[in-house]
Amino acid sequence: MNERARRGPRRGEFDVIVVGAGAAGGALTLALARDGFKVALVEVREPTAWRSEDEVDLRVVALAPDARALLDDLGAWPAITQARVSPFQRMCVWDAQAPGELRFDATERGEAALGWIIENKLIQHALWTALVTPSAAGTAPVLHCPAEISALEEDADGISVVLGDGTRLRARVLVSAEGGESSLRQRLGITFDGRDYGARAVVAHVRSECAHEGTAWQRFLPTGPLAFLPLVDGRCSIVWSLPEAEAARVLALDDDAVFCAELGAAFDFRLGPITSVSRRAAFPLRLRLAEQFVRGRCVLVGDAAHLVHPLAGQGMNLGLRDVSCLRRVLGDARDRGSDLGAWHVLRHFERERRSQTTLAARGFDAIERVFGSSSPPLVALRGLALTSAGHLSPLRSLLADVAAGRL
Repeated sequence: MNERARRGPRRGEFDVIVVGAGAAGGALTLALARDGFKVALVEVREPTAWRSEDEVDLRVVALAPDARALLDDLGAWPAITQARVSPFQRMCVWDAQAPGELRFDATERGEAALGWIIENKLIQHALWTALVTPSAAGTAPVLHCPAEISALEEDADGISVVLGDGTRLRARVLVSAEGGESSLRQRLGITFDGRDYGARAVVAHVRSECAHEGTAWQRFLPTGPLAFLPLVDGRCSIVWSLPEAEAARVLALDDDAVFCAELGAAFDFRLGPITSVSRRAAFPLRLRLAEQFVRGRCVLVGDAAHLVHPLAGQGMNLGLRDVSCLRRVLGDARDRGSDLGAWHVLRHFERERRSQTTLAARGFDAIERVFGSSSPPLVALRGLALTSAGHLSPLRSLLADVAAGRL
């Protein structure tokens, strides 16, 4: 542990305590510390080392421009670009059951890229490295890792937590960035609204006969969307949404050639035959929206507050937008001399982020329902929509913003 990162305010008193050192928690801790807040970070797991020669992480994210700007502001982006980043300049979306397709190109918008495909663990590693590296900017966060909260108590002036080793910390605000199984959310009794899709996303890296052309590809199938995302080594990262039983079947295939043939057919051999595949994994598909993002002095961010369908690859982008919003809200409150954990302060964050996240989550859910239906009227409507949108520049531009995570 970096000694400078250990130093902090006396008696365990902080402005904010962040629980969870994933992408959202790491980014929030770093952002607030660089803005001069006194921040403590509590992480239950020992961070694992990342090496550039490691196999590419099966979980990747399509990072949007605003998320990239945040990582750049926090000093984490250079480390990411020196490792593995695959910008994509184009997107192509089509329906297996209807004619027409949508194509987006960064050059139409005067931009170098629509987004960047990056490994989840690489983003987390870059943020953790920035957290433990001495910096002249802001204050050094105090890191408690590995550690977990065994008790918490809130009063009119702040919130206190006790760690497993008996360490007591106190702050104005407590933030859960622990992920979908947030222990703090459960402790607070905040429930989720949403549904299970009865499906899993099968992920792997594949090589195809034809180059991916710096394009993010997505085909809508009756069983769910199939995405091919370009990797810097020429392969594609696939996210293949399938019903539970079908996902289990393709995961159990012990013949890579059979898997590649089935995957190629599902993708309509758009990039030719699939010639190789990495190990495979899968994760459940769920829609989860916390009934509250704020309760008392406690705030939920990232997957602790929301889980969305991966068809648009926006989960991490939504979490990093939570970070930017909470950073702004707390900064404004400090400038006004307000109590950081006051209800009227945190309510600003909840109103903005719950509204925007609900809109995004329900929108992705509606797309999944519409494109997952084999109803003839819906199939015809989808074909008309794809064909029309491809010829209407304003609509195509709007859809490109949504697909790239700008809205």
